Amino acid sequence: MSKHAQAARVAAKPADDSISIKEITGEDISFANLLDESFKGVKSFEGSVVEGTVVGVDAEFVTLDVGLKSEGRIPLREFSNVGQPAEIKVGDKVEVFIERMENKDGEAGLSREKARREESWVVLEKQHKANERVTGTIFGRVKGGFTVDLGGAVAFLPGSQVDIRPVRDVGPLMGQPQPFLILKMDRARGNIVVSRRAVLEESRAEARSELVSNLKEGQELQGVVKNITDYGAFIDLGGVDGLLHVTDISWKRINHPSEVLTVGQTLTVKIIRFNEESQRISLGIKQLDADPWEGVASRFTAGERYKGRVTNIADYGAFIELEDGIEGLIHVSEMSWTKKNIHPGKILATSQEVEVMVLDVDMNKRRISLGLKQCGENPWVKFAESHKVGDTLEGEIRNITEFGLFVGIGDQIDGMVHMSDLSWTEQGEEAIKKYAKGETLTVKVLEIDGEKERVSLGVKQLGENPGGAVESGSSASGGVAKGSVVTCTVSAITSGGIEVTVGDEKVQGFIKKGDLSRERSEQRPDRFAVGEKVDAKVIKVDRSGKLDLSIKAREIDEDKAAMAEYGSSDSGASLGDILGAALRSKADAAAPAKSKKSKGDDAE
Repeated sequence: MSKHAQAARVAAKPADDSISIKEITGEDISFANLLDESFKGVKSFEGSVVEGTVVGVDAEFVTLDVGLKSEGRIPLREFSNVGQPAEIKVGDKVEVFIERMENKDGEAGLSREKARREESWVVLEKQHKANERVTGTIFGRVKGGFTVDLGGAVAFLPGSQVDIRPVRDVGPLMGQPQPFLILKMDRARGNIVVSRRAVLEESRAEARSELVSNLKEGQELQGVVKNITDYGAFIDLGGVDGLLHVTDISWKRINHPSEVLTVGQTLTVKIIRFNEESQRISLGIKQLDADPWEGVASRFTAGERYKGRVTNIADYGAFIELEDGIEGLIHVSEMSWTKKNIHPGKILATSQEVEVMVLDVDMNKRRISLGLKQCGENPWVKFAESHKVGDTLEGEIRNITEFGLFVGIGDQIDGMVHMSDLSWTEQGEEAIKKYAKGETLTVKVLEIDGEKERVSLGVKQLGENPGGAVESGSSASGGVAKGSVVTCTVSAITSGGIEVTVGDEKVQGFIKKGDLSRERSEQRPDRFAVGEKVDAKVIKVDRSGKLDLSIKAREIDEDKAAMAEYGSSDSGASLGDILGAALRSKADAAAPAKSKKSKGDDAE
């Protein structure tokens, strides 16, 4: 029995008990001397660490004798490490912290945790000064981070210091002993801050130099997705990062890397480029598989039809997946025979299965041009096969523009009645304003061009031409032949040219803006006036009897004729000289005739 226990036992002996101190200790000493010796050099037991003996262990508490007048109890959990059972038995010697000499139950207030903490602080301070790693166990979650048991001392682990990259699930790290680095210690406040990330970065730097020295193009490695951007993903290769560009993720079309990758995902990558100077690493996943474009030309033949799936729709067309990793483009112009200037999204939908025709395969550019409309019947060709020029049709006026009417001549196609083909006598707005959208109109087929997807219609051709029929190339009396030069009268002025009438028959004609003159500065319709007469060359006579004329063509012909007769500008003569010579020649030819006539008059 310790001296403290002996003193406590004597102090607690009832007054009527005659037992002596000698009977207890075997020594002849006084009670006062015994107490003085027991407490010699000790100012107070409270707040100190003493050694105690385990005298009892049950399911919840451990009872210890620390030499005071009463024993103390400590919860069993304080004798176990995080995640491990308590290993304590009767007779074990352990150090405990005395919180109070006696609590309200008459027991000594003891704590094993505080004793361990005091022990740990001394060791941890030495390790912190030496910048050494310490071993701890994450056992709890608090605001902003986690709590770590450092062998009795509790430290704080900020969330940003858990790992090099964000960790979504800390579960696997809980309860596992692992190294930490102490960032800060404050003994007065009992505050310790640790970092697991600092330890990992040290190990990472060592592994990085070894890894970089062994890297080479074509090498396959395991990596972890560290970060995802719009243009790709950064892959942690175990100390060094590489860039996996979005175009190198898959042979298939990928709009954004997040469609197939997630942060923290482990994957196998291949080094496709490595710059030793800048240490930039370009990675690829699709390079691990065979190139699907090998042999594409033999599998997809122009003119053949195939089935595919719409993967993406843009303003200019739609991308169709024909095989894994093989896509073709349907340009907006190849989507419909009749729907023009319409967004592809109104014709096709993403993931839709469609039948397409291969129009062209370019292996160098890895492009396949596809057509959608080619897999359906061409309504223009069908119309040309079932109708001929001169047929009379009925159709609904579907649209009215400043240059004519569009009339429905089938379920999908429209024919156009130019404003000049509405009336023999009325022109421009006067001819158009009498028609309304939705009205049924009888028309005559004037021209069918299946290749250009155009059908020209006429209304005035249903009646007689008050000026008489005009046929292309005809030189009959009253007719106008193609290539002839005629005198025209300006009947109307438009932004695109001038309308004219030819001869007494009032045959209608039109001179386009670009045909008004050889000089660009003179190609202005507003320099002409209604009623003015001009000479122009007939360059076209259509089946309706309408003429296309050109002042420009007439001027060119006159210049060529003058050069052929009077000399070439290449010989040194200017155009003015040539024209001057032509005028003098005409004057000289006229002079003898005039002189002869004068002599005849004199003779009379």
